[in-house]
Amino acid sequence: MARKRIVEGIRITKVGLVYILLTLIVGVAAANTGNNALYIVEALLLSVLVFSGLTSRRNVAQLEAELVLPQEAHANEPFTARIRVANRDRWTARRLVVVEGAAEGAPLLIPYLGRGAESWADLPMMVGRRGRYEAPFVHLGSVFPFGFFRKGERVRQTAEMLVFPQLFPGARDLPARAARAGERSSGRRGAGHELFNLRRFQLGDDRRGIHWKQTARTGDLIYMEREAERGRRLSIVLDNAVGDLPAEAERQRFETLVSEAATAAHEALRQGYEVELQTRRVTVPLAGGAWQRHRVMTELALIEPLPHSSEALGPKDARVPQLRLAMDSPAPARLGSDAA
Repeated sequence: MARKRIVEGIRITKVGLVYILLTLIVGVAAANTGNNALYIVEALLLSVLVFSGLTSRRNVAQLEAELVLPQEAHANEPFTARIRVANRDRWTARRLVVVEGAAEGAPLLIPYLGRGAESWADLPMMVGRRGRYEAPFVHLGSVFPFGFFRKGERVRQTAEMLVFPQLFPGARDLPARAARAGERSSGRRGAGHELFNLRRFQLGDDRRGIHWKQTARTGDLIYMEREAERGRRLSIVLDNAVGDLPAEAERQRFETLVSEAATAAHEALRQGYEVELQTRRVTVPLAGGAWQRHRVMTELALIEPLPHSSEALGPKDARVPQLRLAMDSPAPARLGSDAA
């Protein structure tokens, strides 16, 4: 698929700058002395300079680039995108092609790309903020053949992705009482420790569940059904009714709260919690697992400040331990549940 290309100007490298200075010195010496040998050297130096410039530009012509972004990435964390670079020239190969993305990241060097060939490679990138990210272009550069000049082209892209909030190192302020909440009875049968019901043994039941005393008393095999335990739960309450944030410090404070919420959800889900996210406009119900992590991170990636509101904001179930996050909290992540 053809993509729009923007030709960039010439950038002189440090090696090229030294070479140009050397050429000027030889030229001045040749003009002052009238030495024919110096004129020949000067002509050779200028020929190499012109050849380098023309070859460098030719080396990035007829190249195509297609960027494939990953499905998941977090702000301010390096990630790897896939890049396809194709040489549409059927006559000559390409050498020393430098590929860079629009976001931060180390450049990628493709040493050799044959005639009509293409190459897939990993391109390191990093995005500095959460939300929707569209890669505007991929930069293709060349230092071939001598490294005197850096010439390049920008190839427009259509790749986009959703960048999740930044995750802080380690779990922050996950309460001990949230862990203790995981051993309450759920009122339904399952694989817990409390007795739920006694019934006749049925084909397929685990023999380890036979209640031998009741079996001896009644003469029939009696099976013990256990009560399922309720998984550990945590409700993350993020109040985004913060009004306008004109100051950079206030905007950074809000982004810190969002990252605190994302960090708490990530760590809690990793530890087996059921997590709920409550904001002013969105409620992600209690659930666990990878899909719940994706839902919570998606909502946090897109959350925006809203006008101030006097309405109370809390979880759907007051018995669930809470992690409350608000602009007026004294700490970035303050725990706010008195419920056991």
